[in-house]
Amino acid sequence: MASTTKPTRAPSVAGATTALVLLTALNFVNYIDRYILPGVQEQVKHEFHLSDEHIGRLTFWFMIAYMFTSPITGWLGDRFPRKPMIVTAALFWAAINFLTATVHSYDSLNLRHAALGIGEASFGIFAPSLLADYYEPDQRNRVLTIFNVAIPVGAALGYLVGGTVGEHYGWRMSFIVSAIPAAILAILIAIFLKEPARGASGDAAASEHGKAKLEKGTILSLLKNPAYLCSILGYAAVTFSLGGISWWMPSFLQRIDGRSQSSAAYIMGAITVVAGLGGTITGGTIAQRWSRTNSKALYLVPAISAAIAVPPALLCFFGPHSLTLYGLGVAIFLIFLGTGPVNAATLNAVRPEIRATAMAGQLFIIHALGDAISPRIIGAVSDRSTLNLGLGSTLITLLLAAVIFSIGSRYAPPLHSEETVAA
Repeated sequence: MASTTKPTRAPSVAGATTALVLLTALNFVNYIDRYILPGVQEQVKHEFHLSDEHIGRLTFWFMIAYMFTSPITGWLGDRFPRKPMIVTAALFWAAINFLTATVHSYDSLNLRHAALGIGEASFGIFAPSLLADYYEPDQRNRVLTIFNVAIPVGAALGYLVGGTVGEHYGWRMSFIVSAIPAAILAILIAIFLKEPARGASGDAAASEHGKAKLEKGTILSLLKNPAYLCSILGYAAVTFSLGGISWWMPSFLQRIDGRSQSSAAYIMGAITVVAGLGGTITGGTIAQRWSRTNSKALYLVPAISAAIAVPPALLCFFGPHSLTLYGLGVAIFLIFLGTGPVNAATLNAVRPEIRATAMAGQLFIIHALGDAISPRIIGAVSDRSTLNLGLGSTLITLLLAAVIFSIGSRYAPPLHSEETVAA
């Protein structure tokens, strides 16, 4: 049922800033939740007597729910106010985390993790679409870089919460602890965030032009849009690599380097927050400056970063133990260079009235071809050979991403706010 929330026609600077702060904070909590499980998965594995492939299936079912929720939430996000749906999603995933205390079997853990994916998929579609209506096209890379700073910082804290709390109080308590900030932020968003009108910043004309076509040909228009397709397919290849590395590196550090669970969590958390945060900010800054003279920058930054991340990742997986952490840190930094630019590229490639649908398509593809399958594939290879070889598969997809983004740069739309966004 449609909400009675009345959209604000002209977003103010204060309103835009409030939205960015609150949604970035909730994205931070989103990634805390997502990365708790890698921090405690060795505990889960021993409690339920699981193989590496079974551990990989946990994220598979999370992503299955995440992916198949996204078309529904994308449809809703293009037709109804997004604020009440964001609040509902945050409260839902907070409740799921509280209910983790009732999980005492592998099947129920799979069910719990799948339910979490439903809530997180809703937020992941609505928030970028809403922010795009607050900021003009040439500012979206900067805004989405800030929004996506939450990925490395939230992931790092997820490792730390999972590894530390799990080691002292049990792995279930780690999830319960993360439920509280999500509930608080949902309430703050309900009170302070204002819903902007669709296309209110920079491309309202494109919005009006496309309204009549919203119901017909939306999916077809996306499938015929090479700028959009290259942004999401390249991102899917990066997500395969980053998802697999993020999921299995805590176990890699425990098994290969002989570290304790909390030590591996602290190391992975520290590297993720320092290298990931530095990479996100650096990549966003480079793309923002470069895009003033070259509209292809939003594609070229992730293309170059994916390609040059391969050598340090290779060193991390197969080099001497003394260089493992150095290789990991450099690889994470380089991979995260493209995080803000690629999301901005996706939003700028489509009309404003179909942004939620476009983001739903992005989420579906990047997870279906990315981190929904990479942890399980790496786990299966690990069961049959070594974890080193399993992680080595991520090098192939990094190179593939570089090729796809390079092709996409040929179709990059203009970024000037006075120009119409590509259909």
